[in-house]
Amino acid sequence: MAKGTINKVILIGRLGQDPETRYLPSGSPVANFSVATNENWKNSDGVKQEKTDWHRVSAFGKLAEIVNKYVHKGDRIYVEGRLSYRTYEDEAGITRHATSIIAETVQFLCTKSQGETPGVPDDSPEPREDDDVVPF
Repeated sequence: MAKGTINKVILIGRLGQDPETRYLPSGSPVANFSVATNENWKNSDGVKQEKTDWHRVSAFGKLAEIVNKYVHKGDRIYVEGRLSYRTYEDEAGITRHATSIIAETVQFLCTKSQGETPGVPDDSPEPREDDDVVPF
């Protein structure tokens, strides 16, 4: 990384579909998937509004294998990576531009069947009376 620059993206969202995995000529796997993030607000009339943004994500190598095996449509995940821009020519000869995220870290927050929050282990400690006391 060049000194004084940062290219970092962090997303928490849900998968729009199961990852699609393909293999590079070298045999290395690439998992492509889309992540949806939502923004909610109220307009000037007080009516709730919602906007969904879709983000293209690619994972390579061992991370691609893990994503392909464990992540499914609707699952809530954390993705950390970098933005990537590319230019290509489509079948009609038109130059196109694409933006995607190259994943460096993927964490599984919960599956669709688990709901919004992952389960808490049964062996979690009970809160103590003095947990609310700040020592300073």
